[in-house]
Amino acid sequence: MSFDMALILDSIPKMLMGIGLTLQLLFLSAALGLALAIILLLMRISGRWYLAAPTMAYIYIFRGTPILVQIFIIYYGLPQLEFVRDSIFWPILREPFGCAILALTLNTAAYVSEILRGGVLGVDRGLKEAGAALGLRAPHRFIYITTPIAIRLALPAYSNDVISLMKSTALASTITLLDMTGIARTIVAETYAPYEIFISLMAIYLILTWMIQRSFGWVEKRMSRHVREEV
Repeated sequence: MSFDMALILDSIPKMLMGIGLTLQLLFLSAALGLALAIILLLMRISGRWYLAAPTMAYIYIFRGTPILVQIFIIYYGLPQLEFVRDSIFWPILREPFGCAILALTLNTAAYVSEILRGGVLGVDRGLKEAGAALGLRAPHRFIYITTPIAIRLALPAYSNDVISLMKSTALASTITLLDMTGIARTIVAETYAPYEIFISLMAIYLILTWMIQRSFGWVEKRMSRHVREEV
C-alpha cells in the first residue's frame, strides 16, 4: 500500500482550518466543566445527604455512559421536549455547537469532580489539624491549606482529563460540526483515501496532545518548585 503524499500535504491545511473550532470546543467545555466540577465537589463533601446523593447519581450517570450517547441525547432528544423549545436555553440548544458544548461540559465535570475530590482526600490530615490549632476556621482551612495542596495533587490526573476531552471533541463531527475531524471526514468522502487523511489527522492530534502535556508539565513544575527531594 502506497501513500499519496501530495494528498496528505494538500489535506493537512484544510483540516487545520477546523482547529479553531476544535480549540473552542476544548477550552469552553474545559472551563465550564471545571466550574461545574467545583460545585459538584462542594456538594459531594458538604456532609449533607440531600446534596451529596444527587451529585453521586449525576457522576455515576455521566461516567457510566458513553459520551457519544450523551451527545446524541442532547442533540436529538432535547429538541423533542416542548419545555426546552420554550425555554431561554433554546437559542443555544438548537445549534449543534451549543449541544456539543453542553454534552462535553456535563461529561468532563463528572470526571473532574472526582479528580478534585481525590486531591482533597489526599491532603494530609495533620495539616488540617495544624491549621485548626492555629485558630483557622474550617472555610479558611479549606481555602488556604486544603485547596492549594489538592490542586497540586490533582493536576496530573486533570491534565489527562483535558487530553481526553480534546480527543472527545472529535465526536462533535457526528452532529454536523466541521471541526478537524468533520473536515477530515468530508475529505475522505471526496477522495476515498481514509488512510492518508486519518493518519494525517492523528498526527495533528498527537501534536496537540504533546502541547497540552508540556503546558501542564510546566505548571506542575512551577507549583512544585518549593518541594525538594530528600538526598
